[in-house]
Amino acid sequence: MKKIVLAGFLSVFLLTACKKDERTAEKSLEEQKLEFQARQLEIEKQKLAIEKEKIVYEAQKKADSIAESKKSQAAAANNSKPQIIRETRTVYRDRGSNSNSGGGNYADNGSSSSQGTTATQKKGWSKAAKGTAIGAVGGAAVGAIVAKKNRGLGAVIGGVVGGATGYTIGRAGDRKDGRVQPR
Repeated sequence: MKKIVLAGFLSVFLLTACKKDERTAEKSLEEQKLEFQARQLEIEKQKLAIEKEKIVYEAQKKADSIAESKKSQAAAANNSKPQIIRETRTVYRDRGSNSNSGGGNYADNGSSSSQGTTATQKKGWSKAAKGTAIGAVGGAAVGAIVAKKNRGLGAVIGGVVGGATGYTIGRAGDRKDGRVQPR
């Protein structure tokens, strides 16, 4: 008897569950259709955004290529124009020991095989400038350390003395290197 009652309850439960599932399945099917359509709309919006970005990118790329071609055309136009030299430099050359002879070769014809050297202007800090800077800083430090009562005055005096000493030493080095003409 227990088995029959249990089978009856089980069958009633299954029948009620199936009816609910059909209604739930119908509702969920409609909801699924709506969700699917919403997803499709989102995908279409993303596709449109990507297409819009592509169009903007292509427009920018085209503008950049036009600007680049204009730059290259301007550069070509500038290169085709004759350039005006606004600065001249005088170069002195030694004539060698033959210059005192009567015939002497005065025409150099622009060849670079002459015995003299050309005066070139060196770039960067000269030794005098470096010596002045290093001497001024070092002298100021030493002056501030030595002067116990008035460190500011000691730094100023030490800086002036150190700068002058550094300049003198650096200028001598510049003369030795040929950057400055000796006296």
